Amino acid sequence: MIRDELQGALDSLTAEGLKRRRRTLDSACGPVCTVDGRELISFCSNDYLGLANDPRLISTAQAAATQWGVGSGASHLVSGHLRPHEMLEAAIAEFVGFPRALSFSTGYMANLAIVPSLVARGDAVFADKLNHASLIDAVQLTRADSHRYAHGDVAALSAMLAASNAKRKLILTDAVFSMDGDIAPLPELLELAERHDAWLVIDDAHGFGVLGEHGRGSLSHFGLPASPRIVLMGTLGKAAGVAGAFVAADALVIEWLLQRARAYIFTTAASPIMAATLLEAIKLIAAADEGRTNLTQRIHQLRAGLADTRWRLLHSDTAIQPIIVGDNAEAVRVAEALLERGLWVPAIRPPTVPKGTARLRVSLSAAHTETHVAALVDALKLLA
Repeated sequence: MIRDELQGALDSLTAEGLKRRRRTLDSACGPVCTVDGRELISFCSNDYLGLANDPRLISTAQAAATQWGVGSGASHLVSGHLRPHEMLEAAIAEFVGFPRALSFSTGYMANLAIVPSLVARGDAVFADKLNHASLIDAVQLTRADSHRYAHGDVAALSAMLAASNAKRKLILTDAVFSMDGDIAPLPELLELAERHDAWLVIDDAHGFGVLGEHGRGSLSHFGLPASPRIVLMGTLGKAAGVAGAFVAADALVIEWLLQRARAYIFTTAASPIMAATLLEAIKLIAAADEGRTNLTQRIHQLRAGLADTRWRLLHSDTAIQPIIVGDNAEAVRVAEALLERGLWVPAIRPPTVPKGTARLRVSLSAAHTETHVAALVDALKLLA
């Protein structure tokens, strides 16, 4: 029976140390939270600037609910595009330096909108092997030829592009890779896109708000211009602390997405509360240089504290600090041992990461204190 097949597959996940467990928080997102009745120091969330429970955003959301209600009522192209949505898109475009932006309910939806709108059968996509699942799924929707290059391997990508006879070409990459924490070689990728007349689609989910001047993101981090061939996606539920996503690009590209992207056209617009609150969040991001400095200090503290221990940190200068364990069961065991000590660090296993690279994914925030990180370092040393 088909139910037996499902049960057998679930049993296999358990045996391989791959079954996930969902935990319930009884408090707001923050560096210290209540989980299943226990108070824990959390190193799980992507709330990089500590804005998810910021009183200024809460107050803005309350006022927005009073003025605009709680729902948009329709898709953007019917009657769901309210003034806060329009103002948010203008503010984001100005902040990241592109002519125009389009807002989405989630980053996953934004990626599903971009790629199939720009390439189709007979075209070619060139994607980093460690791209996020949403980018992988987006490529599958295009029916274009799919080419995956070794992580960060610009030479391999260059050879693939040179050998391709596709009518249209698209280079697809995360900016900050969500499980490794390293940054894509964006200047080299842009040079290749220019040389081969290709689109360059960048998922800046983990760079927006954190990297670059005043948190403008990974392009700013490298001092790159808003090229007409770049399509930039950023999420608004991480450093921005709220929810949603945006696509910023040349005005012609944004108009094309608005007219053709199924993931934009055929879904209800996000709540105007979110849009109004995000307008305030953009202002807070721009003014959060002190928070970004604190985040950098916590990154250095963690890396220095675990130097010369058995814990192997991948090279990362970002808030994402992966500690490679290798074995699935061992990664879970260490995560549980940390949990017993009041420290919540997720064990990440395949298929999220390659086989044999199970890890602890430490996600740091500007809201973490020196004491928080010291507690994690001390516990890991005891478990070494």
